[in-house]
Amino acid sequence: MSGSFVPADVATAEPLPCGVRAAEFSLALGGFALGTGEFASMGLLPNVARDIGVSVPTGGHMISAYALGVVIGAPVISAAFARTSRRAMLIGLMIVFALGNLASASAVGYGSIVAARFIAGLPHGAYFGIASLVAASLVPPNKRAQAVARMMLGLSVANVLGVPFATWIGQVAGWRAAFVVVGALGLLTALLARLCLKPMPADAGASPLRELGALRRLQVWLALGIAAIGFGGMFAVYSYITPTLTVVTGTTEAAVPVLLSVVGIGMIAGSLFGGWLADRGVMRAIGLMLVLDLLTLGLFAFSAHNLIAMSVNMFMIGFAGIALAPALQTRLMDVAADAQTLAAALNHSAFNAANALGAWLGGVAIADGMGWTSTGPIGAVLAGGGILVFLVSWFVEQRRTLKPPRYAAAQPASAAD
Repeated sequence: MSGSFVPADVATAEPLPCGVRAAEFSLALGGFALGTGEFASMGLLPNVARDIGVSVPTGGHMISAYALGVVIGAPVISAAFARTSRRAMLIGLMIVFALGNLASASAVGYGSIVAARFIAGLPHGAYFGIASLVAASLVPPNKRAQAVARMMLGLSVANVLGVPFATWIGQVAGWRAAFVVVGALGLLTALLARLCLKPMPADAGASPLRELGALRRLQVWLALGIAAIGFGGMFAVYSYITPTLTVVTGTTEAAVPVLLSVVGIGMIAGSLFGGWLADRGVMRAIGLMLVLDLLTLGLFAFSAHNLIAMSVNMFMIGFAGIALAPALQTRLMDVAADAQTLAAALNHSAFNAANALGAWLGGVAIADGMGWTSTGPIGAVLAGGGILVFLVSWFVEQRRTLKPPRYAAAQPASAAD
């Protein structure tokens, strides 16, 4: 297993204009904006589908389009702009995100809303990847995962405050107004990044070719596989949580934002716990959270018919799902060596591949008449797939650790993974 690596472009002694906490807040606000935009579209799905004249499963394609934008945008942007200042990258990415959401607000039909959500998703992975590296550089190496978790806390808080608020705005003022609010958050993040972060010029050796070197490492692919498959279970359930709550659980549409905040509270707790656990053993944290994810998703079909049980289950789904994120982000930072920017961004490509996969499989099951609660068992199967990939990664690493280091002097471990 390779050791940690802090890129030279962010590990500088130059003081931050507003201090470390303000810098972390500006990074987290970007996560808040991205999380609100991504997850609010799920809560608003029935409203959007009704307005543009399509079924809910078909309207779910806008969720998959956003995820596809993340999957494509993260590697392309990270490699193409490898020599660009980190601060300039964060500012530019949030401006593109804001424009994509404003385009979503002005969409007039199925094709235009799908295209606008794709554009809005393009900056998502690259932003989180770069922000994770910047956050990790601000603290000692043994607290990297907690710093990443604090940055990603914005994503979790979005589900307590941002998503319910955007959903409420969508119900009282129309779903277009919700996307306008998200666009404004993106512009605010760009402004704070300019004020609170230092320029952070790219490392002298940075290049698209060096970043692409991450793709030569088996453990990078395995970590991405864990995210792309194992994280899909949460999205299989969450993509269709609003109709499940109103049709199966029997809640009113007005109560949905409150119940969505329960998932967000679980995400906040999971993000903080996941960062703490990952700093005490990254692989152990990944394995434990995948098992917990499988159990909570497996119970979804049984809990959906009772409001109290459903609320507890929704909390645990948010907790287990997001607790996995800091550990996977740190794992990629450990195995990517000097190609961390691309690897960190690809983590969010993998998460959103999971988004697309989970939303698609959940929609297929519902469209085939299996019922709204069928998303739970499908999610459990995806979590089980993530566990299998994790076991492969663990086995490969153990085998390498036990193998005599005949060529250690000629070939560092980090380059061979």
